[in-house]
Amino acid sequence: MMTEQYVTTSITPLESLNSLSPYEIDKLQDVSQGGLYRLFRQCSLAVLNSGSELDSTKLVLDKFCNFDIKISQKHRSVQLELINAPAAAFVNGEIITGIREQLFSVLRDLLYVGTEMDACCPGASESEATTNMVFHILRHADAIRPHIKPDLIVCWGGHSIGRTEYDYTKSVGYEMGLRGLNICTGCGPGAMKGPMKGATISHAKQRIKDGRYVGISEPGIIAAESPNPIVNELIIMPDIEKRLEAFVRLGHGIVVFPGGAGTAEEILYILGILLHEQNHSLPYPLVLTGPAGSEEYFQTVDDFIRATLGEEATKRYQIIIDDPHDVAEVMREGLEQVTRYRKATSESFHYNWQLHIPEGFQQPFDPTHENMAGLKLLKDQSDFELAANLRQALSGIVAGNVKEPGIRAIEENGPFQICGEKAIMEPLDQLLASFVAQRRMKINYQEYQPCYQLQPEAELV
Repeated sequence: MMTEQYVTTSITPLESLNSLSPYEIDKLQDVSQGGLYRLFRQCSLAVLNSGSELDSTKLVLDKFCNFDIKISQKHRSVQLELINAPAAAFVNGEIITGIREQLFSVLRDLLYVGTEMDACCPGASESEATTNMVFHILRHADAIRPHIKPDLIVCWGGHSIGRTEYDYTKSVGYEMGLRGLNICTGCGPGAMKGPMKGATISHAKQRIKDGRYVGISEPGIIAAESPNPIVNELIIMPDIEKRLEAFVRLGHGIVVFPGGAGTAEEILYILGILLHEQNHSLPYPLVLTGPAGSEEYFQTVDDFIRATLGEEATKRYQIIIDDPHDVAEVMREGLEQVTRYRKATSESFHYNWQLHIPEGFQQPFDPTHENMAGLKLLKDQSDFELAANLRQALSGIVAGNVKEPGIRAIEENGPFQICGEKAIMEPLDQLLASFVAQRRMKINYQEYQPCYQLQPEAELV
């Protein structure tokens, strides 16, 4: 029996965001460069397309080119009209509740950033303004929960992992949930979904009725990593840099599962920050983990970190193979240290203000061919500066793999040219080659064509 592919219907919010001003509605429907319509349509389609096996924003937008969304006020309430929406978001003609909530989270965050944040923190430095903006967005999304001891674990990892690794992420999430820990991920499939799925079961067993499954995304990546409906707190940050800052300031510890270029980008981000001298004494539990069979992945990552950032960087994380119980215990004990430290330093439990994030990690990076070729991938800089530049290189590769502007740039101008010192280029080449060989770059790995070419510095001297 043929199932319907598209649904046209109207929905209203269950609770919050019951009314909008005429200005806000106009802003959301404005198709001009300064309007929010394009972002609103793209992010809404991503939410409705949950469960998709497409991890290319361009392919998603092309497949649902007839999708549209309109907004209006009806009887003093907000109403969304969905036109040719993906049928997978509905059951018997009714939208799945979690997806319905996420649609209005998209609306909330895009409006807040687009209309309220322009005048944030006058007189503050650029770095301070960024940190305050991240805080304001999280607070507006009701993600800031004062007076609750640290319990939020950020889980990073790939969206295109295999079944064995996916099941392992569920087991780790289950063990952490048994210990009353909550989960925060990038909100998509794979290693972003598994820990939440595992934690929902253990939270149910422990009769934890207010379990948190926080998903943090940004407009450029959300269509390629559609939010899974388990997420009960979806937050859309303006760009990848603010998304990463939201993770590390809101979360209290990090577990990293196997992944591809995006996961390596996240690892470099947190290590670069922790290597800064102002963060040396700050406890931040960081575990890299996977099932038996993932040893090669972590050995490659560990070798890359040693070759580029040095031995000091390896002291900031543990590698645990095939032991979900141990991972959960390490995180539980780590969070006890975080709690003691924050009490001793009068730091808030809910937002890590003391964590120093250098501006190189905060400034939005536009992965153009020119910017990618101009990255400073040289040994003659501090370890955290090198980490920031390597992070940008990997961010560009992610853009070329799955983000619409990056894919179009590659189609028009060919692969990104990434230049740097041989001592950095060789480990980077080995890292990326291993991701390709292990089929970690994309879900449809058979069709993968590298969007980059590495140029060692032999001819740059």
